[in-house]
Amino acid sequence: MRVCPIADVLPHAGDMILLDGIEHVEAERIVCTRIVQPGGLFVEVDGSLPSWVGVELMAQAIAAWAGCRAHTRQRAVQLGFLLGTRHYEANVEAFPAGTCLRIEAIRAFHNEQGMGVFHCRIDAEGIHAEARLNVFSPPDADAFFRALGEGKSA
Repeated sequence: MRVCPIADVLPHAGDMILLDGIEHVEAERIVCTRIVQPGGLFVEVDGSLPSWVGVELMAQAIAAWAGCRAHTRQRAVQLGFLLGTRHYEANVEAFPAGTCLRIEAIRAFHNEQGMGVFHCRIDAEGIHAEARLNVFSPPDADAFFRALGEGKSA
């Protein structure tokens, strides 16, 4: 797969895009980056980023992987949902300002209904976080939302 600009592969916009870019992408794996900088969404007064935001960084890396996959197949970027995470662990309370985070997501499972599981990690010097994220991306988001609006199970 080819590396695309991050804004082209995420269904997010503006300040909601928490990743800076894609370093590497392949069939089952993506590596993204984020330099923690003062100001911006979720950043503390001291310029650090609370480590709990790592779950969203991981989820956005998964979304970027799916977006790159869609671009490769000449399809539109689809909306996805973070269903949950298991065992998110970080060895720090916050990611310090100036730190370049490397966010990796590896697909472990995916089915035709859009359910997926990814093993994710965040690394930087002296920093490590990891989790397994469960995600859902309906094959037809419009039909999924119509069914929800009509009170039907999807």
